[in-house]
Amino acid sequence: MSIASDIKELEPWFHNLHLPDGSQTAQEHFLGDFPSFKWQNIKNSIPEDLSGWKVLDIGCNAGFYSIELAKRGAEVTGIDLDDHYLTQAQWAAEQFGLEDRITFKQMQVYDLAHTSEEYDLVWFMGVFYHLRYPLLAMDIISQKTNKMMVFQTLSLPGKEKMEVPDDVEFHKREIMKTDAWPKMAFIENKLAGDPTNWWAPNHQGIISMLRSCGFKVMEMPEDETYVAEKDSGIETSLGTWNYSEYLSAIGKDWKDEIQNKTKK
Repeated sequence: MSIASDIKELEPWFHNLHLPDGSQTAQEHFLGDFPSFKWQNIKNSIPEDLSGWKVLDIGCNAGFYSIELAKRGAEVTGIDLDDHYLTQAQWAAEQFGLEDRITFKQMQVYDLAHTSEEYDLVWFMGVFYHLRYPLLAMDIISQKTNKMMVFQTLSLPGKEKMEVPDDVEFHKREIMKTDAWPKMAFIENKLAGDPTNWWAPNHQGIISMLRSCGFKVMEMPEDETYVAEKDSGIETSLGTWNYSEYLSAIGKDWKDEIQNKTKK
């Protein structure tokens, strides 16, 4: 079969991949040359040489970002729920001769809690707002990230920021009504016709959530995209709240885990 016939056979495509022979997988994409135009905005915010880095691409789709990161020398793991996208991604990696650098797996983001792998860079774009349990996913990811994360989410309009107080007095909760207070809007039905669009956090909400998971936002290379570094100086919420709740949420025997931790 020819490249053109393979592309046709593997339709529909959400990623417009520019293949080595000059072919494209979704030239008529409703978003334009997606996600290439996003990569052009982001690519200078991460190291040019990723040799020796382990990278996790969450919601890898047809593998555009996995391929670009592997081109920089990274060992990439791409995960997605949709086996159609994973079939596309595996085929595309082979076209670039990168199948030895990229491993694709059908996984939920929550499944990462039951793996031992850790990653230098986590690519977490276009997934957060589709998750019913977003902060659980963030806590899990925070345990798997050693250096940095590229995070993108659908968000509320505006870029208001504030110094979030360490404590809010019970009878002074009016502060939570300000535009800059960290928050997420819950979408009960649909947004843009999609029933899996559950959440839209505001700008400060994103910064605060990342910080609560041990990340410091370094820059925003484009709208709704945050490049964050793991900061050991930040006391994460996992270290300050009821850790047993997290263990229970990921299906671990929290009593045994806490007892073992106490003995060490």
